Amino acid sequence: MSAHAGATRPPRAPALPDPGAGSRTRPIAWWGFLSLVVALAACTPAGDSRRHATPPANGAAPSTDASGGGPPCTASVDTLPAPPAGYRLVGEDVAVPNTPVMSAEDSGESDPAARLFAKWGLVVRAGKVVDLRVAPGWQDKARLGWGGTGTPAATVTVHACAPAGGQAQWMAFVGGTWVAQAACVPLIVTSNGQNDRVHLGIGVPCDKTTTP
Repeated sequence: MSAHAGATRPPRAPALPDPGAGSRTRPIAWWGFLSLVVALAACTPAGDSRRHATPPANGAAPSTDASGGGPPCTASVDTLPAPPAGYRLVGEDVAVPNTPVMSAEDSGESDPAARLFAKWGLVVRAGKVVDLRVAPGWQDKARLGWGGTGTPAATVTVHACAPAGGQAQWMAFVGGTWVAQAACVPLIVTSNGQNDRVHLGIGVPCDKTTTP
């Protein structure tokens, strides 16, 4: 028997991990994480921020008038062949609800003139630009707004840009009227140089003697 036969061999040192493997794994995991973040961001609706629910005066991210002139297009929510049932014309280019009383609720606005809010849809003839304002003497009592996420104002402009194809005759806009307190609010609508006046019952009906 050899003198070395009974000798105990020293244990082998544990195999060291391949340094190249870790250097490859970490970048792959990092890029996977970035891809997940990007994917989640893409799946989150753009309008999911917790903004105030009351609709404002100016359109959200309005597009430019296709003709290259005039105010930016106001964001619409629907196209219509004609004003819907329950609406009345104000002049030739605007239609408003024919409801005697529009329900008004607390708006949460800090503006004293916008304490209550009545939501209603404005309908405007496609391709028209119209101005709506509260009547003189009401600037500190009422506010208006349709089509976006701006600030309610005493005067607003709505540009009903006709969609591609030219099939729509009317455009619908989400918004409404804010008031300091429930009231019969007089509005002035201007289109094609013509002024028309209309009264809206916000929280209370208009007196029967009030001229529409």
